[in-house]
Amino acid sequence: MIETKGYAAQDENTALAPWTFNRREVGPHDVQFDILFCGVCHSDLHQIKNDWLPGIFPMVPGHEIVGRVVKVGDHVTKFKVGDLAGTGCMVDSCQVCENCKQDLEQYCLEGNTQTYNGMERDGSMPTYGGYSNTIVVREEFVLHVSDKLDLAAVAPLLCAGITTYSPLRHWKVGKGHKLAVLGLGGLGHMAVKFGVAFGAEVTVLSTSPKKEADAKKLGAHNFVVTTDKDQLKAARGSFDFILDTVSAPHDFNLYLSLLRTNGTMICVGVPPEPAEVAAFSLLGGRKSLAGSGIGGIAETQEMLDFCAANNIVSDIEMIDIKDIQSAYDRMVKGDVRYRFVINMATLK
Repeated sequence: MIETKGYAAQDENTALAPWTFNRREVGPHDVQFDILFCGVCHSDLHQIKNDWLPGIFPMVPGHEIVGRVVKVGDHVTKFKVGDLAGTGCMVDSCQVCENCKQDLEQYCLEGNTQTYNGMERDGSMPTYGGYSNTIVVREEFVLHVSDKLDLAAVAPLLCAGITTYSPLRHWKVGKGHKLAVLGLGGLGHMAVKFGVAFGAEVTVLSTSPKKEADAKKLGAHNFVVTTDKDQLKAARGSFDFILDTVSAPHDFNLYLSLLRTNGTMICVGVPPEPAEVAAFSLLGGRKSLAGSGIGGIAETQEMLDFCAANNIVSDIEMIDIKDIQSAYDRMVKGDVRYRFVINMATLK
C-alpha cells in the first residue's frame, strides 16, 4: 500500500484535519501522480455534510486534480513518468455497458466510481480524493494536461469546466444562439467563457447588480438583474438556451418564461429541494427543461485541449490547505472569484 497524506473529515460534524491513509499499489493499468493543485468545489462541502446521501467517512474530498506522473503500471501506454496529468469527478466505470461504450462513462448504467466518497470497483476500500499528496487512478480515467496554461487555474476545469462545456456542446450552442447563464459563480463564470468562445450571444442572469462588471469582464454581452421587474419583463421570450448553474432554491417557472419558443433550460446546479414546475411553463412555447452532469472522459479531454488552444482557464484564488475551512465559509457566502484552488505543496 502507498502511505498518503491528506485532509479528511472524520464525520459530518467535524472540521477537515490532517489524516494519513493508504492507497492501493500501482497495478498494471494504473497511473500514480503526485498532486500539485486541487480545486475546491461546492459539492465537496455538500458531501461532507451528507446533504445528498450518507457519506463514507473518513472522507478526503477533492475532484479537480492536477499533478505529475511518478509511476505507471506495466500495461500503461498513454502516460509516462514526468507527464502532467489530471483527474476529475470519476476514476472508473464498468467500461462495458451501452453508455460507457459511447464515451458516456458519467452515465455508466452500473454507476461510475466517484473520485471520493465512493468505493473502489472491487469493493475493497473507499475512494479518497485530491486533498492529498498523491493518487492512483486507472489509466483510462487519467487526462492529459497541457503545460501551456497555469496549472492551478486548470484544476477547476476538471469539474466546473466540463460541467458547463458538456451541455453547451451537446445542445450545439454557438453562433446565432442567445444563451443566458443563470448565476455567476464557479460554474457560471466558466459557462460565460465557453458560451462566448463558441460564438453565442451571452447574457448573465443574476440577483446581484454588483456582478455586472465581472460578467462583462468575462466576456458577457448583456446582464439582467433578476430582481428588477422591468429588466425581467424586457427579457421575456429572449433566449434560445438558459444554462442554470444555481444550487440555491429558485423559481424555475420564472426563468422558463424567458425562453423563446422551442427554447431549452438546462440545469447543472443542484438545489437542495425539488423544484415545482407548472405544466403551462413548458406548454406555452414548446419549451424543454433538461439536465446535464459532467462529461465523459473523451469529452473532458476535448475540453482540456480546447482550453489549451484558446487560452481558457478558471479564475481562481489560491489557498493553503490549512485554510480550507475558512474557504468553505467564504464559498457558502459567495465570497470567491470564482474558484478556490489548494496549493498542495502546503500539505506537510
